[in-house]
Amino acid sequence: MRLLALFFAFLAVLATTVSAWEKEDHEIFDLVTELEAAEGKGTTFYSWLDVPSTASTNEIAKAYRKKSMLLHPDKNPDVKGIHERFARLGVISTILRNKESRKRYDFFYKNGVPKWRGTGYYYSRFRPGLGSVFGFLGFFTSGVQFVIQKINYRRDLERIELIVSKAKSAAWGPKMIPVRGKRKVRVGLGDARDEDGAVTGSKFLDMIVEDSHVYLLEPSGDMHLIDSSTAIKPTISNTWFLALLKSSFRRLTGKTSGDEPLPETPSAASAPKTQNDSAPDVDSDDNSSTTGSEAPGSGTSTPRRGEEAKGAARLGPTSKAGGMRRKNVRRK
Repeated sequence: MRLLALFFAFLAVLATTVSAWEKEDHEIFDLVTELEAAEGKGTTFYSWLDVPSTASTNEIAKAYRKKSMLLHPDKNPDVKGIHERFARLGVISTILRNKESRKRYDFFYKNGVPKWRGTGYYYSRFRPGLGSVFGFLGFFTSGVQFVIQKINYRRDLERIELIVSKAKSAAWGPKMIPVRGKRKVRVGLGDARDEDGAVTGSKFLDMIVEDSHVYLLEPSGDMHLIDSSTAIKPTISNTWFLALLKSSFRRLTGKTSGDEPLPETPSAASAPKTQNDSAPDVDSDDNSSTTGSEAPGSGTSTPRRGEEAKGAARLGPTSKAGGMRRKNVRRK
């Protein structure tokens, strides 16, 4: 929002600067209008003197003397408007032989001279329609949104890397020596704050560390892999303006995002058809993990007294099906 405010403030200052023509500018505008009316549309100071726009001061002075001899009123006593043309030639020559005024004229010579609109001079070609304005603002704000997406993406990657590092440290110890099997750990995320900013407690996440992979454990027992692919990558197509254009195109053509079949994921295609595969138990770390009584419904089964002989249900290998991780429990 701050970038947008600065941008619109810049446009306002630019518009004010452009509209604030000086006295010398108005003199040039009037001369250009009178010259085109008398000598023909498209006539410039240089073309009237028959010199290039890169001509030196001496060349301009020479061309002026030659032109003044042709337009002198004494040599053209019966020509209508010859006095005005001769006087105009002197003014134009003075402008082109002065460094500052020539620089001012060259700007309008290259960029065009604004037109008179009743209350002042305005650039007619710089007055875009409403559609052009909305189009420009749409693309500009989409660009700003894309930049913000990239910033958030970098922050998400740093946060994911920190959480994964904390989970592995809790599961493997300070020396970070990998341990085979599954370990449930609890990772602290810092202080939890309310709307007023007051600290209300601490935030924790239940996580599963299996070999080099780290999973987020939900209260329902579902596990989600946490790695760099978890963060949403920034794309131009996900900005609001292009997304709106795509949505409008689908509506006009009658296509929806659900018309095309979703490709089968490799993990789902290679998933076993039966649920009789065995898997190692989840090892619970005494220092960093919680027990089943401390985190009910956490997705792990903690053996109760008298049940060790009967055998407790073991967690099967996690498989990725339809974007969610589910546990395959071995039948008794």
